[in-house]
Amino acid sequence: MKRTLILLFLFFAITQSFSQDLPENPEPGKCYVRCTTPDVYVNEEIKVLVKPSHKILKTIPAKFEKITERVIVKEAEKKLKVIPAKWGKESVDYTKKENAYYFTATPASFKDDYETIEIKPKYAQWEIGGSNPDCESSNPDDCKYWCYKGYPAEFEIIPVKKLINNATVNRKPLKGQKSNYTKRVIIEQAKVIEEIKPAEYATITKTIKVENAKTIEEIIPDEYKTITREVLKKKGGLTSWKEVDCSLVEYQVLPINWDLNSANLTNKAKDIIDNKLLPILANNPTAKLEIASHTDSRGTYESNQTLSENRAQAVVKYLQIRGINPSLLVANGYGEVRLKNRCSDGVSCTEREHAINRRTEFRLINN
Repeated sequence: MKRTLILLFLFFAITQSFSQDLPENPEPGKCYVRCTTPDVYVNEEIKVLVKPSHKILKTIPAKFEKITERVIVKEAEKKLKVIPAKWGKESVDYTKKENAYYFTATPASFKDDYETIEIKPKYAQWEIGGSNPDCESSNPDDCKYWCYKGYPAEFEIIPVKKLINNATVNRKPLKGQKSNYTKRVIIEQAKVIEEIKPAEYATITKTIKVENAKTIEEIIPDEYKTITREVLKKKGGLTSWKEVDCSLVEYQVLPINWDLNSANLTNKAKDIIDNKLLPILANNPTAKLEIASHTDSRGTYESNQTLSENRAQAVVKYLQIRGINPSLLVANGYGEVRLKNRCSDGVSCTEREHAINRRTEFRLINN
């Protein structure tokens, strides 16, 4: 009893609420749809930094060159026949290879990361629900529930790279080489009789630096990815009722022949949509259109449900490309749950009977 009283109270409240928003002076036998000012969305492009700019360092080692040099290993002398000259040895140091540096580069390092981008904002709309089971009217449309239903925002996760450490360069010394040679020198000259003996020479090889080591720095610019998202520009709302052809509020067949297990629109299917649906939408610019797609019972329940949803979405997406406001379009896939004949699972039927259930339909619905 208590539950019945609650239902009666809800029925009375809903009836009072919507009775004030029904068409004024409706005529018997005519059909009406609730028209709205649709939500207006615009596409906005944003750039997401997926990889920051960084340096690349290249090292060029020092350049060396070997040269030969003629050096004196024994000086010219005077030899005295009476008193010979006295000699000694002397060690001479020289740089066989000069000091230098060499460089090593450590490249930049990155880590994987993600950035979440809102590609469609949340929104809400009026939708018609089921009938009140305790409705006293013989017309089931008198006791419909109206719900202002909200839908969440949609997001996309974009993989990005984050810089951990930038490229660096290390400089290490390259030690040179020292060497020496020995030469004889006169300690005491000969006396009395002089005899001249020429100097003696030797050839030595040494490595000299002709160009220092260096680094070349290259800057890699930022890397971006462009993402397109929908942004609500203007919020719509309920406005008025519009009289429409009664046939448009009942399901009508959209004669599209889909390829087997495909949800892709052919050029012929697009022509059918252009010639069948666009004129209806042009004459009813604020009415909402439902696209309903169905399959036969062959195949699994899950695959049929997915296929019907994809086909309904394909029609809706094409209408959006043709300039129809997405807030006025509803795509529903019913799979095999609304068969029009006896051809359910396990029942033997002809191909023509199965074809009756494979259909795409449309109708105008209240917002």
